[in-house]
Amino acid sequence: MRIDKFLKVSRIIKRRTLANEACSKERVTINGKIAKPGTEVKVGDIVEIRFGENITRIKVLKLSEHVKKEESAQMYELL
Repeated sequence: MRIDKFLKVSRIIKRRTLANEACSKERVTINGKIAKPGTEVKVGDIVEIRFGENITRIKVLKLSEHVKKEESAQMYELL
């Protein structure tokens, strides 16, 4: 699954265009490497997202194309 789609489906970032923009501005890394919007993410990957001064680290637990709002938090684990 593309990282921009994962961030949107898991509801870490609300809109895919914002997720795409964050990746384009090099604010997202996967396993320590800068991620472009089309970079594939796999189960077990560590994703870091920089929102201004804050850095959010998550571990990917599950990939799914469509998820209900209540189940979206089960797709990742905060580190």
